[in-house]
Amino acid sequence: MIEPGVRPRALTVGLRPQAMDYSRLPDLDETQLTARIAAANDALRDTEFDITPCLISASPDEAETEIRTLLADQRFDFVMIGGAVRALPGHTVLFERIINAVVEAAPGIRFCFNTSPETTLDALRRVSASA
Repeated sequence: MIEPGVRPRALTVGLRPQAMDYSRLPDLDETQLTARIAAANDALRDTEFDITPCLISASPDEAETEIRTLLADQRFDFVMIGGAVRALPGHTVLFERIINAVVEAAPGIRFCFNTSPETTLDALRRVSASA
């Protein structure tokens, strides 16, 4: 339950741009994705949410450690997991490990999913409205 007058805390999890394989994404490169993520994070600063961005490695072991460390030190109401983590078949194990780590470390947290960096706020607002 989110206290009245308190900004909901949200963890946004995405793949580091340098960890992406751009060979299957001809219209995207690391520079473009880095700029899009930065712009999306800037847009999230002055919203109704208190956002903590977390860009992870493509290594399931490293990513799980990063997520567990964050969740051990902080409490979040929502977690948004980006499309590069969950939609690319090569990242299935990574996605599973993140989901399981979050469920174990933060029981009751609500999940949401974006379709691009630009739709993160929409995803957070959807889950917040249903909380």
